[in-house]
Amino acid sequence: MTATVPSMIGQFNMNNIQILQRMGYEVDVACDFNDRSVWTTRRVEQFKIELNKLHVDYFQVDYSRSPLRILKHIKSYQQLNRLVKERGYDFIHCHTPVASVISRIVAHENRVKIIYTAHGFHFYDGAPLKNWIIFYPVEKLFSRWTDVLITINSEDYERAKDKFSAGKVEYVPGVGIDTNKFHSDIIHKRRKREELKLTDRDIMILSVGELSLRKNHKVVIEALAELKNLEGFDQIRYFICGQGEQREDLQRLANGLGIENNVHFLGYRTDIDELCQAADLFILPSLQEGLPVALMEAIATQTPVLCSDIRGNSDLIHNPKFLFDPKNKNDLKILLQDELKDERGGIEREKIINRLQRNNDNNKEIIKKIDISGSFRCFICLLYTSDAADDSLRVD
Repeated sequence: MTATVPSMIGQFNMNNIQILQRMGYEVDVACDFNDRSVWTTRRVEQFKIELNKLHVDYFQVDYSRSPLRILKHIKSYQQLNRLVKERGYDFIHCHTPVASVISRIVAHENRVKIIYTAHGFHFYDGAPLKNWIIFYPVEKLFSRWTDVLITINSEDYERAKDKFSAGKVEYVPGVGIDTNKFHSDIIHKRRKREELKLTDRDIMILSVGELSLRKNHKVVIEALAELKNLEGFDQIRYFICGQGEQREDLQRLANGLGIENNVHFLGYRTDIDELCQAADLFILPSLQEGLPVALMEAIATQTPVLCSDIRGNSDLIHNPKFLFDPKNKNDLKILLQDELKDERGGIEREKIINRLQRNNDNNKEIIKKIDISGSFRCFICLLYTSDAADDSLRVD
């Protein structure tokens, strides 16, 4: 199993590794363990310990997330090619665009079967033209060297099925979540709010995601600033979980708009389920997603949500009332006004909390479709089933 960064394996593929092991496979992991764009050094070292406990060997491959770093791509190709020749794999399961191109070249040269999970193509309806110019022809070309292409949202599935040449194109609704983890507990919720220094009057708004341009946290800060003159705005607390290169820019933006006391950066967190349960409203403002786990987790905790009207998000949230244009702060501002203002035109938590919950009741049914405790887990097992007679990967 290979990906550009270790977080892709640690966050989205630990269940897959254990499924393979239960089926009798030995599993190795290859990625760039030196990358710190998503995970801290401490988290990467913890991940290595987790792999050791699972008896998974892991290997350093110097991938780059940038498609333009040609010399580094050559190096990572050489590293992976040497690894594949030495270890004699039955198949490779690859993730992330750059690592997956290199993996498919290596797999083709060594006649190794390959599964590629596309966690959201970089080209999509409304994507920048440069994304189509750079990524579309590459994915189309290398689909010829893909035995099974797994897509995680309906738009990608339809495009890949119609336009690409993979042996099989399958739709799996994301990596799924275990809903048993998200049972609300009023005592734990109160304890988490106290930990965040929130009073019963404070309205907790939560976003989860890397601090990057793609995750688009700035539009929430800008929209909230438009509401700062409302009575009771001082009760609003906006928490962002994640780390990334945009941290200082987002802090400066909040300072410049005069809402620095309302915006809080929590960094990398391992208690997202608890934070979701403590929150009054969850916002996912991304410009691009595959099928976002953060949004699944918020829905699973029955936390009211607002999210950008993009591919992936709209697979989960069907009601346009809770979707907004991620490039338009006024669009989000209007939604926030509708959700947060009481009948007096101010903001008071006691008067809006029941309305927030009622408005999002329909989301409870959506998450049942991606619960890994049921058919989702079985479907993943089928993806890994091999037919010994013809040595091909089979999807039933």
